[in-house]
Amino acid sequence: MTKSIVVLGAGMVGTCTALHLALRGHAVTLVDRREPGRETSYGNAGLIQREAVEPYAFPRQLGTLARVALKRGADVNYHFGALAGLARPLARYWAHSQPRRHALLSQAFARLIEHSTLEHAPLIEQAGAGDLVKRDGYHFVFRSSVSMQQAADKARALEQSHGLRHTTLDPDALAAAEPALRTRLAGAIHWHDTWAVSDPGALVARYADLFEKVGGTLAKGDAASLNPTASGWQVRTENGAISAEHAVVALGPWSDTLLRQLGYRFPLFVKRGYHRHYRGGEPPRLAMYDVDRGLVLAPMRQGVRITTGAEFAQLDARPTPVQLDRAWALARELVDLPEPVEPEPWLGARPCTADMLPVIGPAPRHRGLWFNLGHAHQGFTLGPVSGRLMAEMIEGQTPVVDPKPYAPARFG
Repeated sequence: MTKSIVVLGAGMVGTCTALHLALRGHAVTLVDRREPGRETSYGNAGLIQREAVEPYAFPRQLGTLARVALKRGADVNYHFGALAGLARPLARYWAHSQPRRHALLSQAFARLIEHSTLEHAPLIEQAGAGDLVKRDGYHFVFRSSVSMQQAADKARALEQSHGLRHTTLDPDALAAAEPALRTRLAGAIHWHDTWAVSDPGALVARYADLFEKVGGTLAKGDAASLNPTASGWQVRTENGAISAEHAVVALGPWSDTLLRQLGYRFPLFVKRGYHRHYRGGEPPRLAMYDVDRGLVLAPMRQGVRITTGAEFAQLDARPTPVQLDRAWALARELVDLPEPVEPEPWLGARPCTADMLPVIGPAPRHRGLWFNLGHAHQGFTLGPVSGRLMAEMIEGQTPVVDPKPYAPARFG
């Protein structure tokens, strides 16, 4: 039976949710204040990370914590004034990052990641987006031989447990694979199953174009105007109010504001991040994650994109791109990147949960309301499988992945 559905949020997760529902013949309207793929889904490293079977844990090593506290790295920064408001979700994040608990959560996380490239592949083909995607993997690069050896041991374990293909590169092999490198490194792990996208926002836009071609409707509107009605849900758009039987909240870092209006208090927080493109020198052949310094260099259409780690701050706080300045200096130790493309860095935010698992499923206290949010660093990777899972749940089908670990009801 055809259902009327409004999906709020046109990032990767929301767009894929709307697309999967439209492909099943439902009457779907995708609502956002901007064009699809112009917020968080635009600003990532462009990687569909099939190897990322473990979510990012809160660091527990004393050396790392000391560096973070003193704001000495490119991987983590924080606004002191925001810490009081973040204390409770961060405390829960710390608790869930305890090794034994993290291992259990990783099992649930991996079940989604295992479907990442499998679910992107048909959408890439149907959207005619193959020109945006390279399927050659990417590199974890290491400055320290100690961290290199630890990573090699971990990679072997992940290959055995999850079937993740990788190659360990010694310094000479890495230099041959990446001739743009200006310095000799300790080595690298080449993860073969990850895909790289040369323009992340454009991939979301192609999926949105496909959504319209199969009968979906795009609308600009105010997600905060969502209200229940006698027969479902209503939201205001530039073309007037839209009513539907079902509403899906997929607003990424802005989800918490709407959820609070509806009476939900989930342990959500944001990690802000910055990027900027650079050109003028020879780019790396593959994207590379500088593990020891916490930054990513990704060759893209606009140039080499440098992305930072996490900044803990209020969502709407003023930009403080100190991490990007450090990241650029560190990146230039590796490759020649003399010219910034944009006049100012881009700033975005990742939507995170305290237990590192996304929130996918029916709202506990509202009929016809669904949540698909909290994907943290992996919304770009997990959009298609999350969208499929949501569509199957709304239709009452057997889902592609057991949804219980991601249920909103886990937070009470």
